[in-house]
Amino acid sequence: MSTIALFGANGTIGSRILGEALNRGHQVTAVVRDPAKITTTHPNLTVITGDILDPASVAAAAKGHDVLVSAVGGGDGPGHIATITPAAKSLVAGLRTLGGAAPRLITVGGAGSLRTPDGKQVWDAEGLPEFLLQIMHAHGDALDYYRTVSDVRWTNLSPAATIAPGERTGSYRTATEDLVTAADGSSRISTEDYAVAVLDEIEQPRHLGERFTIGY
Repeated sequence: MSTIALFGANGTIGSRILGEALNRGHQVTAVVRDPAKITTTHPNLTVITGDILDPASVAAAAKGHDVLVSAVGGGDGPGHIATITPAAKSLVAGLRTLGGAAPRLITVGGAGSLRTPDGKQVWDAEGLPEFLLQIMHAHGDALDYYRTVSDVRWTNLSPAATIAPGERTGSYRTATEDLVTAADGSSRISTEDYAVAVLDEIEQPRHLGERFTIGY
């Protein structure tokens, strides 16, 4: 079993990753700004205070773990702009201080930069609201940064175009740069199955140093 440090454990996606990891028997350290917001109790769960935007805090939280997972978001568009790429840089900076003892990094990404069947990218679709474009491009900028990093073992997982709480089926399909779509053209994944994919990647690494994506 792995030891996992998890930033954003109280969010919509992070809470599902937390539950999936605990259900599989992993040891999890939830790293949050306000420990009182974590209501889950489990023998394999430790809750600590940390700040993802502080490299020293990242290093302290990550030390001694096998994997560091970031499921931190930014709320609205401006929040993502202020959080996602700065968090990416802080995560890498913190892990670099641990040298060869640094855990692997897995981060929640966005779908905006994925290729669509017409050869464009998701964020090129007409009529997308500005706040959504800001969220998409914040994740895209963070991915661009990760792709400059060769001394930290990172993986970025982009969801399908639509991700929302739903059923845990345990099934999904993967791709690297192309949006995963169903026969009817839809692209979706539940937060529960997204968490399954994160834990599958932790247990059987297949995407070191790259982005991959999932969908039904």
